Amino acid sequence: MRRILAQTRKELTQIVRDWRTLVLALVLPLVLLILNGSAISLTVTDLPIIVQDLDDSPASREFIDAFRASITFHVQQWPADKQPDEAFTSDVARAAVIIPVHFGRDIARGKNSEVQILVDGSDGNTAKLISGYSLQITRAFNRRMAGAARAEPIQAAVRLWYNPGRSSKKFYGPGIFVLGLSMFPPLLAALGMSKEGEQKTILQVYVSSISAHEFVLGKIFAFMTVALAEWVLGMVMLFTYFGLSLAGDPTPFFVATILYAFCVASFGTMVGATIPNQAAAMQAVALGGFLLVFLLSGLIFPVENIPAGLRWISNFIWGRYYIEIVRDALLQGGGWPATWYKVLIIGVIGTIFFLLAWRSMRRMQLKS
Repeated sequence: MRRILAQTRKELTQIVRDWRTLVLALVLPLVLLILNGSAISLTVTDLPIIVQDLDDSPASREFIDAFRASITFHVQQWPADKQPDEAFTSDVARAAVIIPVHFGRDIARGKNSEVQILVDGSDGNTAKLISGYSLQITRAFNRRMAGAARAEPIQAAVRLWYNPGRSSKKFYGPGIFVLGLSMFPPLLAALGMSKEGEQKTILQVYVSSISAHEFVLGKIFAFMTVALAEWVLGMVMLFTYFGLSLAGDPTPFFVATILYAFCVASFGTMVGATIPNQAAAMQAVALGGFLLVFLLSGLIFPVENIPAGLRWISNFIWGRYYIEIVRDALLQGGGWPATWYKVLIIGVIGTIFFLLAWRSMRRMQLKS
């Protein structure tokens, strides 16, 4: 154990001496968290839409006011002598509401009146949201105009739990926080480990009395310390800037954090031990620590939305399980019953990374 701690102290001393490494380890993750956690949002607001009111009646103006009252849309009038598609091609609007002649008269008589809603479908996700919100506004207008005489038999009362304000920051903040932990500590570990092989300083380890597992554990513990320091700074940011707080029992979150720090540090050490080239090691970490976690962990969209041919890969993405644990700890509060197996999976994946790194180092020592 004494040699493991000595190796850990040596690695931490090298990190502290290089201020650029400290910036990479502690400052860049916070920049990533603030920028991406604030910029990524799937909540649609102020979408420009045009309205062609061919009736110009009190009922049609009330219908237009229903769209104006929504925070989703920004309504602009459009001349009746212009085609709606001109607004799409000129990037003036993303949708068009066309109110027909005799709209007000038909509403007063209790007759159906067809309102046409044209949506720019070049962005499929935005088009789907526009269609959904437009139908909701139309249904609400119909209920208000029908009154009690034609009340709908079923009325749904919707209540949002855990994030009632639908704040994207509170949803994406934890995910970007995990992305930072998945990127920077393993990147530093991989660069530090591959540098030993690239500059041949690893030969000093081979002729020393330190064993392969002691050397690897010393490296892992050092970068676990970096990961935990980054975790502390990230949690401060989540509690202050993002307005989050712990919900329910925090012990699975804390246990998972220690295991995840071990997992990402072991991953970086494994990559550096396997690939004794800093440029190649950096690319490998970028693939595993960034690209796979970003796309296949449920950070941006649910795992269920991933095509079935790729969805199975997400079962092996360690960041997926920690993201779910962090969101549970900060939003839902399910505790051990909801997250115990995810904590276990993180520990298993981290152990596999450690064994692969140890096996690579042991093989190299035997060859030398």
